[in-house]
Amino acid sequence: MKACCQELVSKHGGEVPDDPDALYSLPGVGRKTANVLLGNAFSKPAIIVDTHVLRVSGRLELATPANVQHKYADKVEQELAELAPQKEWTHLSHLLTFHGRRICVAAKPKCPICPISSLCPYPNKTK
Repeated sequence: MKACCQELVSKHGGEVPDDPDALYSLPGVGRKTANVLLGNAFSKPAIIVDTHVLRVSGRLELATPANVQHKYADKVEQELAELAPQKEWTHLSHLLTFHGRRICVAAKPKCPICPISSLCPYPNKTK
């Protein structure tokens, strides 16, 4: 955190950059954090892949199972980017995250109350 802040001051005049490459170059800032900033702070299209997005995109078969299983967030990000218009990327990320937190949870998904259960190909649905 300290190194990141020092670099923000020394290289960016104390401002958080809105350029993906500049964000990725900051110490401690990975792709997910950079995309959170781009999508939420700067309103730039970004797909934010967290554990919930990985799980839900896998269960809904929005991403290749091997990419989800091996937690290749960058590959899942690319696959999701191909499915939605760029202007909807951040919103899609939020929808998948919130669905994964509230309904399509890891241990015991709440399939009986899921609003998209009839569209879901996940074979291990709960009763």
